[in-house]
Amino acid sequence: MRIYQVLTRLWGKGRFSSFDNAFFGHLGSLAIDAVWFTGIPRHASGEPYVKGCPGSPYSVSDYYDTNPYLADDPARRMQEFCNLVRRCHRAGMKVLIDFVPNHVSPDAVNGIPVFDHWDYDWSDTRKIDWSNPATLPAMTDILRFWASKGVDGFRCDMVELVPLDSLRALIAASREDYHSLVFISEVYNMDSYGSYIAAGFDLLYDKSGFYDSVRSIMTASDTARRLTWNWQRIGPGQSHMLNFLENHDEQRFASVHYASIPEKAFAAMAVACLFNGASAMLYFGQEVGEAAIESSDGRTSIFSWCHPASIARLFKHLHSKGDGVLNQREAQLLARYRGLMQLSACEPFVSGANYDLCWCQDGASTAPGFDADRHFAFLRYGPDAAALVVCNFGSEESAVRVRVPGGLAGVPSGDYLVEVPAWDYKILKLR
Repeated sequence: MRIYQVLTRLWGKGRFSSFDNAFFGHLGSLAIDAVWFTGIPRHASGEPYVKGCPGSPYSVSDYYDTNPYLADDPARRMQEFCNLVRRCHRAGMKVLIDFVPNHVSPDAVNGIPVFDHWDYDWSDTRKIDWSNPATLPAMTDILRFWASKGVDGFRCDMVELVPLDSLRALIAASREDYHSLVFISEVYNMDSYGSYIAAGFDLLYDKSGFYDSVRSIMTASDTARRLTWNWQRIGPGQSHMLNFLENHDEQRFASVHYASIPEKAFAAMAVACLFNGASAMLYFGQEVGEAAIESSDGRTSIFSWCHPASIARLFKHLHSKGDGVLNQREAQLLARYRGLMQLSACEPFVSGANYDLCWCQDGASTAPGFDADRHFAFLRYGPDAAALVVCNFGSEESAVRVRVPGGLAGVPSGDYLVEVPAWDYKILKLR
């Protein structure tokens, strides 16, 4: 699955109507399967405890409402949301929204049992009391409400702070009437990944695995071997992972606080999208190198109104009859992201077998040109196609020599020399 996350209030005019045919056409060009509309349930705003203006989408004040500021006509806001759902479905994409099972706003109106305290520094919330028998049916009803509006799935916030048995029961009860609901968990302890998959979650953030590995490789000169170690540790659960380089919690890849150079993303994105059966996510504006230059910490704010420059130009570009809205660099980045995302939707990358080739590159003595600390190579192959993908996490172009062993059905063995630019990838069709 290819997911596109968008902070709803920052796209276009920040209204449901901003997500029009041009938006969905853009996502179609990126081969997107589902859109995660962040900030749909109504959140606290204008109160003394609220962080920023209009406030955090994760301080939900009314689970059965949406934010009035998202509608052209606030009195018809739920109808406008349902119209958005229909547009998304007509474009062939699923609708995902946030579900926050650990906490609510201090002024939440839905009668959910809460404690008089909060976790971490989330002073704009109160922790939900899952020991109260009224909580499970109340939260189940909320999920069913949004499913009845056409929502296809939920990104579930901070599930590790909620009893696992309660989550398992919640998912099972919600699927009694809506069998195909998708559940995505924000989970960080890799040792517990299997438990959340067994509880019914379809996808798990692989922040502690893929994201942290890539960031360490790119910013701390860590070894590319971490990519192999990561999938080996996850094992059969790899198909349940959701890979990403950015989201609303993390710093923008192109910001000065992370990689600074947006073109450096492609080696990592090739692994995220092509390596195995894991899903991948783009955060809005990533495809044009949004760098959050308006921010002091490299993040697009989830608390305050802000105006990310590249996102604004992307919106204008999609609604312009001529060229010239995006600068040359942004246009080139967009073209490359489109090419990679479209490729990920084709065979052998959709259902073909995968094979990590790094183990059989034995170092300079037998495989000159392959640096296991900076290069990552793998195969994807199926009945009708086979491809060799070589990723270069080094700061210089490399002539990478890769040995493909025999014994893989329909894949020609041998040594292949692949020229790969710095921080980039190359694909060699073997069949």
